[in-house]
Amino acid sequence: MHFSRREVLKGMGAAGITPLLISACSSSGGEAAPMLPDLPELPEYEWEGPIGPESLFEHGVASGDPLPEGVILWTRVTPEASEPVEVWWEMALDEDFMERTAQGTFMTDASRDYTVKVDVPGLIWGRNYFYRFAVQGRWSPTGRTRLAPKQNEATQLRFGICSCSNYGFGYFHAYRHMAARAELDAIVHLGDYTYEYQNGQYPTFEEQLRPVQPENETVTLEDYRIRLSLYRRDPDLQECHRQHPFIVVWDDHETANNSWMGGADNHDPETEGPWPDRLAAGRQAFFEWIPIRENSAQHLYRTLKYGDLADIIMLDTRIEGREQQFSAIVAPSDAALPDNIISAEQEAWLQAQLANSTAKWKVIGNQVIVSLLQLSNPDGTKSIINTDLWHGYPEGRERLLTFFRTNDISNTVFVTGDVHSSWAIDVTFGDDSYDPATRDGAICGEFVAPGITAPNSPALAGLADRVGPQIRYQEGERNGYFVLDVQADKVQADWYLLDGIDIDEGAETLDASWAVLDGQKHVTEMDSPEAPIGESPPAAS
Repeated sequence: MHFSRREVLKGMGAAGITPLLISACSSSGGEAAPMLPDLPELPEYEWEGPIGPESLFEHGVASGDPLPEGVILWTRVTPEASEPVEVWWEMALDEDFMERTAQGTFMTDASRDYTVKVDVPGLIWGRNYFYRFAVQGRWSPTGRTRLAPKQNEATQLRFGICSCSNYGFGYFHAYRHMAARAELDAIVHLGDYTYEYQNGQYPTFEEQLRPVQPENETVTLEDYRIRLSLYRRDPDLQECHRQHPFIVVWDDHETANNSWMGGADNHDPETEGPWPDRLAAGRQAFFEWIPIRENSAQHLYRTLKYGDLADIIMLDTRIEGREQQFSAIVAPSDAALPDNIISAEQEAWLQAQLANSTAKWKVIGNQVIVSLLQLSNPDGTKSIINTDLWHGYPEGRERLLTFFRTNDISNTVFVTGDVHSSWAIDVTFGDDSYDPATRDGAICGEFVAPGITAPNSPALAGLADRVGPQIRYQEGERNGYFVLDVQADKVQADWYLLDGIDIDEGAETLDASWAVLDGQKHVTEMDSPEAPIGESPPAAS
C-alpha cells in the first residue's frame, strides 16, 4: 500500500506526533538544510457547469524566471465567449498532485489576450515541481518546472542555450531535443523568439516551409498576438516550455529588424505609424505571452541567481538605450559610429552585477556578439562589416571591457545569439594586448548559439580567417543549440547541430565542445562533451 506524504503527515498529527521534515544533505556535501514546514492544506478544484471546449488550452503551459523559492507560471485559455474567465492553478511535488504546495486563481480577459501569468512565491519544499491549470472543468497539460538552487545547494547546473526561431524557415526540431533533456535547469533564449515578416518576405515563398499568421508583417498589438499564438501552437516549442522553465530576452525581430530605441530598419513611419506605438505593441504582447517576471518599467535586463555557483545576467542590448546603428562598412575608428548599445542606467546596473557578484561564475545573456569581428583588409586596414554588433559601438564596448580589466572581473562567459551560427571566441580589445599564442590579454570567453531555424551564415563563417586568431571555433552551416554545463572548475558549451530543419529531418550530432576554465579568461577546446548527469529530475509525462 502506498501512502502519500500528506497522508503520512496527517496520520502523525492525529497520533500527536509533531512532523519534522528534514531535507537531505546538500549536493555539495554541506550540512542538512533546515527543517521544512508541513505542506499546506489547499482546496480542491470543483466545477459544476458545462464542460468547456477541448481547445481551451491549445497554447499549452509554460514556466519561467525561476528563483530559489518562486517561479512564473503561464498559460493561455481560448474561451468560446468573449468574457472574463477565472483560471484555477496549482503546484505539487508529484505529478499526481497528491502533495500540493501552492494553489490559486487568476482572472483573465481580452485586455491581456486571455493569457495567464502567475508569480508563485514561497516554494520551499525543493527545486522540482509540477503544475497545471483548470478552466470550465477542463485540465491543462501538466507542466514541470525547476527552481534555482539556494546558496550551495547545487554543484552542477545545465542550461539549453538557443536563439533565432523563424517559423517560416522550418521545423523546431531543436526545441524537441532540448525538451527531452530532463537534466536541464532551464532554457535560456537569447532573442528572436519570433519574427515579424510577412509571408514570402523572409523566407521567400520559394524558401518557405510553413506559412505564418497573420499573413502581413506584424505591426499592431493584434498582429503580434496572432504571431505569438502561432508559435505557441507549435508542438515542439510547446513541449519544450512544458518540460523546462525559460529565461528569455528579446532581440530585434520581436518588434522589427535592426531595431533601436528610436526606430528600426524594417519600420516605415509613413506607412506603419509612429515607432513608439509599434514598440509598445510588441512589448505588451511579449510580456503577455512570455513567462517573464513583470516589473513596473517592463525592463528585460535582470539577474537570476543560481546559488553560489552562477549568476545569470540577462541584458537588453536591443532597445534599452541603443543608439541607431551605422549602416555602412566602416573603419573601427570612424567618428560616425554611435557610442552606446545600452543605456547609462543599464550599464551602471551591469557593472554593479559584475562587481558585487559572489557567485563562482557570471554568465551574461547577450543578444549580439561582444567579441571583435573586424576584417583585416589586404592594405593592412580593418573594417567593421556588421555594425549591429557591440563593435559597431566602439566607445561603449571599450568602456565595458575596460571595466572588466580595471576591476579584474574573472570567471565570466558571454552567451550570445543573433548571427545564426556557432562560435567560441576570446573576447579581446581592439589593440595589440592579446597574444594568440599564450592567450594573454583575453578578457573573457564568448559562446554563440546557432539559430533554431533562422538561416545559417556561411558567408560570415567564410570570413572567420580574416577576422583574427581570437576566433577559436566557428560553424556556419547548420542549425541547433548548445548545452551549457556549469561546475566550479569550468563552464563548458557543447554544440548540438541538426542535419536539417525540414519536416523529415532534425537528427542531431555533437559538433564541438569548448570551455572556460576556472581562473582563465580564454576558451579552451575540450575532448568530449560533459558527461550525463547521473539522476535527472523526472520529466512530465
